[in-house]
Amino acid sequence: MTPAIFGLSGPKLTDDERAFFKEADPAGYILFARNCDNREQLRALTDELRAIHGRNRLLISIDQEGGRVVRMKPPEWDRYPPQGVFAKLYEIAPASAIQAARANAQLLALDLTEVGITVDYLPLLDVPIKGSHDVIGDRAMGYEPMQVAALGRAVLDGLARGGVAGCIKHMPGHGRATVDSHKDLPLVTASAEELETDIAPFAKLNEAPMAMTAHIRFTAWDAERPATQSEYVIEKIIRQRIGFGGLLLTDDIDMEALDGSVPERSARAIAAGCDIVLNCWGKQRDMTGIVAALPAMSQATATRLENALMHVGTIGDATLRADLVESRDSLLAIAGVAA
Repeated sequence: MTPAIFGLSGPKLTDDERAFFKEADPAGYILFARNCDNREQLRALTDELRAIHGRNRLLISIDQEGGRVVRMKPPEWDRYPPQGVFAKLYEIAPASAIQAARANAQLLALDLTEVGITVDYLPLLDVPIKGSHDVIGDRAMGYEPMQVAALGRAVLDGLARGGVAGCIKHMPGHGRATVDSHKDLPLVTASAEELETDIAPFAKLNEAPMAMTAHIRFTAWDAERPATQSEYVIEKIIRQRIGFGGLLLTDDIDMEALDGSVPERSARAIAAGCDIVLNCWGKQRDMTGIVAALPAMSQATATRLENALMHVGTIGDATLRADLVESRDSLLAIAGVAA
């Protein structure tokens, strides 16, 4: 199996994609709006991906956060609020915010399991600081690490109740970045002591099934390499200090924060200790290069992948939808926030 997650070009597989994916046998796939037309089409697409590999518990993932980060869009699918609304409620009523975040995540999972998606790239555990770039912005669940951890745990629980695995991101923390890592490499010069704030939510949720790295250079830990490609950050900070033992994915390896060709970036990330490379754009040349550049998946990664997907795919009880919507919306109304 190739230790990579690949994107698809459109709402249906092309003949070339079908043949390539069967041969390359990637760990899984990531879907974008270009792949999501309607329920029937999307379910057929994910069923075909499973049929190619003969794996019912296939990693089929998506960024379906709510707010400005959604791939399955209205009017075909429900509109969801940004995760930051739960932070506003938490300031007034913490227990209610936790309940609302859990209900919202379970609703997201109902949408995803219906169309065969098994992983959602939630929750964000980034703790923003004053002056940081708005790429996190209203996606953040607060400015206090234990609040972020509490709401993040509720999101993981809600997703799991609907048969979807969550993925904590962006480890070891994107909250101090002053530029968007989609466009540039952020440089964080905070001390190791200051960075304890950033890693605290991840340490609290270190038993999450999977996590995504940040393309950020932290001078306190590695002055030369971004976290995604830093053996020190991955081993000493993520695996040891944070204590994360699950499946570790890169953020999109095509982002402009990284240099070199996409295959070169991918090889550096795997060599540094990442389990899986995430490549989002469905570009055949890049995917072919990644397959050539990477070793076969290690047994340790295969075990982490199996464990991460152990409980996915159970179809949630759709009859709960109305109750979950009512619960979430009535709780958010306490803070004067509309879902």
